[in-house]
Amino acid sequence: MEIDKKIVRKLIQVLEDLKKSINEKEIINSEVVETEEIDKSKTVTSPIVGTAYLAPEPGAKKFVEIGKKIKKGDTIMIVEAMKTMNHVPSTLDGVVKEVSVEDGQPVEFGQILVVID
Repeated sequence: MEIDKKIVRKLIQVLEDLKKSINEKEIINSEVVETEEIDKSKTVTSPIVGTAYLAPEPGAKKFVEIGKKIKKGDTIMIVEAMKTMNHVPSTLDGVVKEVSVEDGQPVEFGQILVVID
């Protein structure tokens, strides 16, 4: 099988042009998303590695949703680790701006769970 050098050069050039056009953007899940700085002081992070659950049981009402007012100490979700259900309390008063994880999603220590405004 013979490789056409012109096609390889053209492919390399197209890839370099694409790399330049992305400039300050990240490719996540095959989508181009602009990076945005999040104020870490207004977030609640995972205290442990485990699986995040947004409700106390399947089909139940979620602990928090976007736009809901919460107080310091309110449970925002549960993180299961080693068959133990750990309630994650809010560290701030405010309104939920973003829920950064999906129900049943694995989470890492320190991963942002909720952004509060």
